[in-house]
Amino acid sequence: MGIQLTNVVNAIVYAGIGIVVFGLAFVVIDKFTPYNLWKEIVQEHNTALAILLGAMSLGICVIIAAAVH
Repeated sequence: MGIQLTNVVNAIVYAGIGIVVFGLAFVVIDKFTPYNLWKEIVQEHNTALAILLGAMSLGICVIIAAAVH
């Protein structure tokens, strides 16, 4: 049997929803921090903040994937 079209459409829709929710969560995190995250990471080379933000991003993505699944 082949891949059903509904499964492909569902995967695309859920992936889109997950990306939107992650984007919103990232904006909320950025608003709650007292400084500009991108300026701190790129211009100031704040490695600790980059690692923390990456870990938070992975955690949010795992939660979103579990909720969407």
